[in-house]
Amino acid sequence: MADKIKSFFQKKKTSAKFIKAGKGYKLTDSTSSICTSTKPKEPIKRAEPTEEAKTAGQAALARLEAKKTDKPRFNTSYAAIQAQVKREMEMERKAQQNLQQTEDAASKEKKNKIVDPSIFAVTDVFFRCPYLSDEILSRDEWKIKIREFLYEQLMGEEAGLTACLIIQNCNSGKEKIESCVETLGKYLDNIINNPDVEKYWKIRMCNRIFQEKVLPIEGALDFLKAAGFEQKKILHNENEEDFLVWSPDNCSLENLMILDEALKSAERIPLELDRNLQALMPSQARVRNELPASFFTISPEEIKKEQQLRTEAVERNQMLRTKAMREKDEQRALRRYKFAVLRIKFPDGIILQGTFSVHEKFQNVIEFVTENLVDDEVPFLLITPDGIKVVEECHAKSLLELRLIPTAILEFSWNLTDKESTPKRYLKDDVLACIQAV
Repeated sequence: MADKIKSFFQKKKTSAKFIKAGKGYKLTDSTSSICTSTKPKEPIKRAEPTEEAKTAGQAALARLEAKKTDKPRFNTSYAAIQAQVKREMEMERKAQQNLQQTEDAASKEKKNKIVDPSIFAVTDVFFRCPYLSDEILSRDEWKIKIREFLYEQLMGEEAGLTACLIIQNCNSGKEKIESCVETLGKYLDNIINNPDVEKYWKIRMCNRIFQEKVLPIEGALDFLKAAGFEQKKILHNENEEDFLVWSPDNCSLENLMILDEALKSAERIPLELDRNLQALMPSQARVRNELPASFFTISPEEIKKEQQLRTEAVERNQMLRTKAMREKDEQRALRRYKFAVLRIKFPDGIILQGTFSVHEKFQNVIEFVTENLVDDEVPFLLITPDGIKVVEECHAKSLLELRLIPTAILEFSWNLTDKESTPKRYLKDDVLACIQAV
């Protein structure tokens, strides 16, 4: 049976091959009837596509090209995301590093850049200290001089009072100074009010309040020493610790009360602003129109915030804002200045220049001009750049209120009705002599 089945399929295969071979022919037939014609057929002419078909074809090609250039889908596996984050953080770190290097280089270049002093209206802000000397120095120079003076006096008889002045003059930060004075005052008040209670005689030096409010302040330990405290080691909670211990043998209660009053009433040694008087020719005034950094309240640390403030200002300007809001912003901008340079231009062309605090009254400007006039008894007026006469009612206002900051030029005019009695000269000879020295 297997052979029959095998033979059956073999016949079927053979039959299928013959069928596929096409129509047969006899060997006796002529070859001409078998061969096909060798004459080439003319190609069928295609119709020209329409404009619509061409446009559709171009659009289809464009879609195919777009599919080929599509970005690969983002790998959402956690490992791939972590790798991508790491790469981006590394790129950001390098960008920040390059930016920092650029800023440092620019800062260094700016620091090393030599600024021509001839462009400044004044080289710096200068002060006097009537308590110490008649010298005219900058604020930083006076700080050094005051510190040296106070520490020289610390070894004298008035060590307690000197320590009070060191606390006020050799530390920065008003709140820190006030907090230290308050804490020291409590130490003394406890002893004065409870002289027989010995627990008030001791100050534990590792106490948090002492560490934060007293120890960092220069002069505080010197004050306690002058008030009769001595440093000793005392057993506390089975451990030896450092204490400051008061003894009536070192300082009596009477002296303690005197020091307590001195501590609470001590103030900073005052500095008086020097006018830095100058007399300028018009050509000099045109060139010297810049102000040094000491005229501004903004510090180097605040410069980085300037961009943020400008961004906020742009956002605020896009909002509807009240008059009070605009005035508040204006006041904030004006507070950037600490000092002002005022120039008084006389009819003969000479310019008198002086330095003022922005909080000084305009009356001080009147007095400054008066003391430099040849005829100081003759009344005069000062006129603002807007052509407004500064009347007597405005003399009590500050330069900040009058918007005469950071610089302003005021025109001088005699306030007389009789022109024949008008003085011919204006400034004193010693003031005019400053022109050559400038």
